[in-house]
Parts: sequence; C-alpha cells; structure tokens
Amino acid sequence: MLLGGLCTLLCSLMSSPLHAASELRFGVYTTDKPTAMVKKLRPIMNALETALSQRLGKPVTLRMQVARDYAQGLQDLVTGKVDFARFGPASYIRAKTTNPHIKILAMENHRGGKTFHGVICVRADSPIQVVRDLKGKRFAFGNARSTFGRYLSQQYLLDHGLTASGLAGFAFLGRHDKVGEAVGAGDFDAGALKESTFHKLVRQGVPLRALAKVPIVTRPWVARSGLPEPLYQAIRDALLQLKAPKALKALKKDGFLPGDDTDYDGIRAAMARAAAFDPHGVMSAE
Repeated sequence: MLLGGLCTLLCSLMSSPLHAASELRFGVYTTDKPTAMVKKLRPIMNALETALSQRLGKPVTLRMQVARDYAQGLQDLVTGKVDFARFGPASYIRAKTTNPHIKILAMENHRGGKTFHGVICVRADSPIQVVRDLKGKRFAFGNARSTFGRYLSQQYLLDHGLTASGLAGFAFLGRHDKVGEAVGAGDFDAGALKESTFHKLVRQGVPLRALAKVPIVTRPWVARSGLPEPLYQAIRDALLQLKAPKALKALKKDGFLPGDDTDYDGIRAAMARAAAFDPHGVMSAE
C-alpha cells in the first residue's frame, strides 16, 4: 500500500510541469542580421539557463528559435511553438489581439526606465536639416510590422505634416541595419531605425547623421498561453532578479522591470494613427 503510494507520487512528480521544463523554447525574430541576433541573445540565454536550473532544481536548456521575419515569430508564439519570446511592442500587440491569453513576463530595463529611442537619419553630408525638409524626398522604413521601423516613425512624420503622398517615394527594407546602409549609400534620403543600430553603423563608417530622436517603449518578453503557472513564475522571477552584467551588456539593457499590457497603450494609439500616413495605399504596408 505504502509502496504503491510512493510510486504514484513519483509518477506525478515526473509528469509535473517542473519536471517537463528540462528544455524550453525561446523565440525571437530577425530585426538585425541573424548572426548579430544570436551574438546578442545567447549570453542572456546562458544566464537564464543557470537561474532557471537553480529555481526548478534540475538542469534547464533554452533552445533559441530564430524566426525568419516578424510574422513567423508572432505565429510561433501564438500557436505555442515557443514557450516564451522577445517581441517588439507592435508585435506584442498583434500577438495579444490574435491570442489574448499570452502574458507579459517582464519588460526590458533601459537605463532604469521603460523607454529607449529610435532615430530618423539622413546621410552625413545631406542638406536636410529638419524633418519638414523631407517633403519630396525618398524615405526608408524597416519592416511593415515594426514598432519604430513603421508605426512610430510614420506617426512622427504625420506630426510634422508629412504623409506618403508628400514623399517622392518610400519602401520597407525589412531590417534596421538595411535602412541605415541604404541611407548611407544614398539610395534613400532618410530612414527610420533604432538608435543602437544607428550608432553601430556610424562606428563602422557608414556616413549617417541623426535628424530626430523618438522615444519607444522597451520590448516585452512574453509567455505563450497555457504555459504552466510554476514555469511562468520561474521565468518571470529569473528575469526580474537576473544579475548577469556581461550578458546584459551584450543585450544592451540594464535588466528587466515588471510590465503590464497598459504599458503599450501608446503604441496601440500610434498603430491606429499610422493608418493616416498612407490612406490611399501609395504602397502596400505588407
């Protein structure tokens, strides 16, 4: 009788969510070169593996799954192909609309707060001095689903009296680094990219100059729907209490902060407003 009870208990423990956590799948999509993404994120994955192994009392492996684009990354999370993911704000909003049961684990901490910056840039020798000078010029956006690469930069242009019809042309180039390289090469007069990529390209010798800086809410790390609560809490606590200076330096962040869905209400508003940038479909957003 006692032996049978012990067997039942052991079987229960072996099939529990904590036991099943030996391998977790982490999702990310490419906003930069895939090799650069792995270089930036692998150190934080290693630190999380150590923290989660200690919390769960068993070895944990994090398998990174790099999606080819924003749409695939979103699909991987909402369908449960990955257990948690690092998203941009706009991708989180799209995913939350598709699957309301996904949950924010934490938000990235940038210099003690929840905002960083995007840059509207021009070539270093460009005569363009203010945003209004972009009328009649060519503009490079990032991905059509990107928070700053599309939505916030289009809102900023709208705030300064510019719409698609007021430009000579525009295109979505997919990644932030491609935007900077295209502007530096003179293929476009201006473009929108995240500040960290802007500075990296300038260090590499790409001739760029910042025309404007725009605040952006930091990225959420998001859990799939149905992730067992003990795992959700373990990952959340590991992120919020993470002490890994070298890994955080590679990520270019200062840690993690508690996050809530309402932190992204401003991005929701920007996504809605950006529809006015190209109301007549000068160029498809997809």
